[in-house]
Amino acid sequence: MRLSLIPREQRFYELFQRQGALVSETLTELSNSLLEGRSRHPRLRELEHECDDVTHEIYNLTNRTFSAPMEPEDILLLAHSLDEVVDLAEEVADKIELYAIATITDSAKEFGECLAKAGIELAKALGMLEDFNGLDPVLKNIHRLENDGDAITRVALQKLFAGAHQTPADLIKWKDLYALLESTLDECESVAEIMETISIKNT
Repeated sequence: MRLSLIPREQRFYELFQRQGALVSETLTELSNSLLEGRSRHPRLRELEHECDDVTHEIYNLTNRTFSAPMEPEDILLLAHSLDEVVDLAEEVADKIELYAIATITDSAKEFGECLAKAGIELAKALGMLEDFNGLDPVLKNIHRLENDGDAITRVALQKLFAGAHQTPADLIKWKDLYALLESTLDECESVAEIMETISIKNT
């Protein structure tokens, strides 16, 4: 580890752990919503606001900290990407409500479970930011889950366009929802990539 004679601001680690917990809860709530086939949008909206608050705390702390434990641009990028995961998940819930989706597809349920697992891994990884010990296999799990999500998306779209009883409106709604679900998982992988870069720079 790099050594410094200037004390580093340690509150960043606590804030990132809080953000990780919110990401994990958000993705679990979304997964449960999909599995149950009912809206949990009010709770997801609350979590989105809570994550915004923590993100702003990180931004403000970065602006007033002379010696951060990581490069300021990396801190801001990580905080933004984590916030984006929650924003996208909340948007999925919003669209399900907006589109008045009555029945959740098996592919969407499977995708939700994948997202919940990614959220758990992200929270775990953020707890390792201080010394990066054990981080690599956790980040690899996130990459694997993103690959799983790609496979789920391909099958989901095949089923969607092969469905004989789909209306044009159904096609548009579910194509949008699948794209949002995939974007949410892609952003989880972006977080993993940012953390990999931070680890390389700081070890």
